[in-house]
Amino acid sequence: MSSEPRRVALTIAGSDSGGGAGIQADLKTFHAFGVFGTSAITAITAQNTMGVGAVHPVPLDMVRAQIDLVVPDLRPTAVKTGMLANAELVRVVAGAITEYGLTSFVMDPVMVATSGDRLLDEDAEGSLVKDLLPLAAVVTPNLHEAAILTGSQVENLDDMRAAARALVELGAGAALLKGGHLEGEAVDLLWDGREEHIWRKRRIDTPHTHGTGCTLSAAIAAGLAKGRGLHDAVDRAVDFVGRAIASAPGLGRGHGPVNHFTPAD
Repeated sequence: MSSEPRRVALTIAGSDSGGGAGIQADLKTFHAFGVFGTSAITAITAQNTMGVGAVHPVPLDMVRAQIDLVVPDLRPTAVKTGMLANAELVRVVAGAITEYGLTSFVMDPVMVATSGDRLLDEDAEGSLVKDLLPLAAVVTPNLHEAAILTGSQVENLDDMRAAARALVELGAGAALLKGGHLEGEAVDLLWDGREEHIWRKRRIDTPHTHGTGCTLSAAIAAGLAKGRGLHDAVDRAVDFVGRAIASAPGLGRGHGPVNHFTPAD
């Protein structure tokens, strides 16, 4: 029997029938990083690169049953959340993370799809902050999500700094703000309560960015699952996503997926 420790990650998120985001993106990313991926599906969506046509939330007891069956048998060394749809589901997932003592939790506060379609009920925003955020080793909002979570404007680098610090004060272990929409460049800012790290890259002018947030958070979770420190996991994840966007296969007529065949480690 191999003495190498198990490398298992769990994603709790929605299914994307187009294959570019959600559970599908997470599992592809875990695989790229050499991590065995498990899942608990929170919603079934009918979507493609043009947008989301329908959303069917999975019953709460079925979401919890997936977690209850997976975790004791395939104990994850890291976990991430994505689309949680409503406040009740946020509380169910937070309860499971707490009860099982799951660590290395990456919280991707999925609120709106790349197409602009809303994926989280407005009344669930407070539950994200109150129930889930304090459990997170790192939270990974884009600028719009950070503004909703903190109740503050987030439009430039100084705003990103303030929002990252506010999210840590609200209970997150660290905050990674994704500034892919800043003018002229893509800036990611990590604040862990002690140190700030910034990644700057030339912004790639492409519509093929569907699933970038899911892919980034999954890549961070994969790094944590393999025992890497947070900064190292984020560094590798940011690099992976940048190369995945640059080599996107150009699929679909709208916001196409990134390239999950991109080599990771």
